[in-house]
Amino acid sequence: MFGGGLLSVPVNSPHLRKPGSRSVVSDLGELGNSAEEGLLHSLEVNEMKGVTTPLSGAAIMPSPLFLWRFKVLLFFIWGFICSKIGWDSVMRMSADLRDLFLYEAFLYYNPLLLVTMMVWLWGVNLWVFVQANVNYAKIFDLDQNHLTHKEIWKCATWMTIIVPTSMTAYLYLYSHGEVSLAASQPVLLYAAIAMLLIFPFDIFYLSSRYFLLRTLWRIVFPLQAITFADFFLADILTSMSKVFSDLERSVCRMVHRQVATIAWFEADSVCGSHSVAIPVVLVLPYLFRFFQCLRQYRDTGEKSTLLNALKYSTAVPVIFLSALKYHVFPDRWKNIYRPLWLLSSVLNSLYSFYWDVTRDWDLSVFTRIFKFNKPHIFSHLLFGRKWVYLWVIGSNLILRCTWTYKLSAHLRHNYLTVFAITALEMIRRFQWVFFRVENEWNKMNSKSNVQLSMSDLSDEEDKLLESNDHHV
Repeated sequence: MFGGGLLSVPVNSPHLRKPGSRSVVSDLGELGNSAEEGLLHSLEVNEMKGVTTPLSGAAIMPSPLFLWRFKVLLFFIWGFICSKIGWDSVMRMSADLRDLFLYEAFLYYNPLLLVTMMVWLWGVNLWVFVQANVNYAKIFDLDQNHLTHKEIWKCATWMTIIVPTSMTAYLYLYSHGEVSLAASQPVLLYAAIAMLLIFPFDIFYLSSRYFLLRTLWRIVFPLQAITFADFFLADILTSMSKVFSDLERSVCRMVHRQVATIAWFEADSVCGSHSVAIPVVLVLPYLFRFFQCLRQYRDTGEKSTLLNALKYSTAVPVIFLSALKYHVFPDRWKNIYRPLWLLSSVLNSLYSFYWDVTRDWDLSVFTRIFKFNKPHIFSHLLFGRKWVYLWVIGSNLILRCTWTYKLSAHLRHNYLTVFAITALEMIRRFQWVFFRVENEWNKMNSKSNVQLSMSDLSDEEDKLLESNDHHV
C-alpha cells in the first residue's frame, strides 16, 4: 500500500514516533509535517493491530486445566449414561435368566476390562520410573519412539471408553429383543482390536505395536537369547493367564456362533466351562516361561535358572489337578486328587513368594524407586518407609496364595470373585514391577561402575608404564 520501502520499515525503528513521545528528527530533514504525521499514524495503527490480534486469540483460547476438567466431566457423564442404560437393560430381563446372561456378557468383556486396567497400571509404572530417573528405555532396550506414560494413559483412556460402550450396547440390544445385533457387538470389538494390533501401516504407534508383537513371538518361540524384555513380559503374562483363558472361551463361542444364545447352559459343550481347552490355555504362559529358563541355562550355564524353571513347573499340577474334577468320579476327586491339588497349591504359592522376595527383588537396602527428582507427595509417603516393605511382602504372600483360586477351573463358578482375585493379582504384579525393574537398574549401574573403575585402573597402569619407560 505504501510501497516496498515503507513496508520494510521495522515496527521498533527509531525513526518512528510512539504515541505521547516527542517528535523524532529524521536524518533527511523535515519533509513536511502533514505527510509525516499521516505516515506515522498509519504505521501506528498497523502496529496496534499486529499486537492486539495475538492477544485476542490467546484470550479466547481455554486453558489446559480447563480443558482437562471439561474432559473429566464428559468422562463421568459418559460413565453415568453407560451405567444407567446397562442397569435398566439388565432389570428388563427375568430374574431367572439375569444371572446367566450377565455371566455370558461378563465372559466376553471382563478380559478386555482387565487388560485395560493393566495398561493403566503400566502407565503408572512408567510415570514413577520417569520421576525417579530410572532409564527404563535402556533396561528394556527400547528405541527413541517408545511410548511414554502419557501415551500409555491415552491408549488406556480410549480402551476405557470403547470396551464399556460396547458392553452397554450388548446389554441394551439384547434386552430390547435385537439379539442378532447384540451378538455382533463383542465380535466387532474383538475383530477391531485384532486388526488394530496387526495393522501394517504407520498409524497408532506402529513401532510400539511391532515391538510388542515381536516380543510375544520371542516368548512363544524362545529360539534366541532371552532378553530382559522377553522374560519380563512373560512374567506379566503369567498373571494374565485367566484373561487368556476367558479370551479363548469367548473366541470359541464366536467361532461356533454361540454368542447371545442358550449355549451357556451347556457346561460340557465344546466351549463350555468343562472344556479341556481351559487348563491348556491357563498353563501356556507358565510353559513359555519354563522354556525361557531352560534357554537361559543353555546360554549362561547358571544353575539358578533351573531353579526358576522348577518354580514355573509347580503351576502345572495346580492347573491340571483342578481340571480333573470334571473328568473323574467324585470319590476319587475327594480322596485322591483334591489333597494333591491342595499340596501342589501350597508348594507353588510359597515357592513363588520366596523367589519374588529373594531373587526378583533386592530388599537388602531401602529402595530408591520412590525417590523422585522433585518434591512430591508420593515420594514423601513411600520413600524410605518401612511400612512399604511390610505391605509389599505381606500383600505379595496373601495374593500368591489366592493365586490358586484363579488357576483352578473347579473354583470358577463365581465369576465376580474370580474377577476380583484376577484384578488383585494384577495389582500384585504392578507392585512387583517397581522392585523388579529397580533391581535390574541397580545391576546395570553396578556393571557400569565396575567397567569404569577397570578402565581407570588400566589408564593408571598405562601412565605408570610410560613414566617407567621415560626414566629408563
